[in-house]
Amino acid sequence: MKEKPYLDQAIEILSSGGWIMIPLFILGLLAFYVAARLFLFFLRGHFSKVSIKDCEQWVQNSDKAEGQVGEIIRYSQDGVENLNDIQNRFSEIRTAEMPRLNQNITMLTILVNAAPLMGLLGTVLGMLTTFYGISLGGSESTTNVVASGIHEALITTQMGLCLAIPGYFVIYFLRQKIIDYESFLVRLESITLQQFSHKATG
Repeated sequence: MKEKPYLDQAIEILSSGGWIMIPLFILGLLAFYVAARLFLFFLRGHFSKVSIKDCEQWVQNSDKAEGQVGEIIRYSQDGVENLNDIQNRFSEIRTAEMPRLNQNITMLTILVNAAPLMGLLGTVLGMLTTFYGISLGGSESTTNVVASGIHEALITTQMGLCLAIPGYFVIYFLRQKIIDYESFLVRLESITLQQFSHKATG
């Protein structure tokens, strides 16, 4: 017997879960989009790969600084006259970046938390269909309605959990990345202030 293509199987699974699978699917797409944006930000920045030695060398010679780290270093040094100017520049960077990152991780958390609840709603709707089928009596059509209701109840729960379980791991990973990024900015600000002080006293 020839197997159905994977796309046809996926469509069949989605349709068998009832209308609740549509918002569940949209929710999954939104969660993937938000998570992808955060992943791309950290991948492009290469913040975790930049060592303290690299930071010290790049702060001394900002022209050699690479990527997004280089942009931060050049912005923090461009036209500054004293230590307060450097601190203000880093405050501006945090004000521009941190709220946006925290908003994205909050949105991702809401979407991931909503997934099992949406699946539970599908379970309730499926069980209502099942009880309705039971109330019809013992005909063949009743058996079909009951089986369809149980299937709908289980598939929506499964879909919600399949979105939520990996989503929680992704959220934890991205939260750690945000903490690491904030620590990186603090470390880079400290190095920049030290280098500027040495130049001023030298």
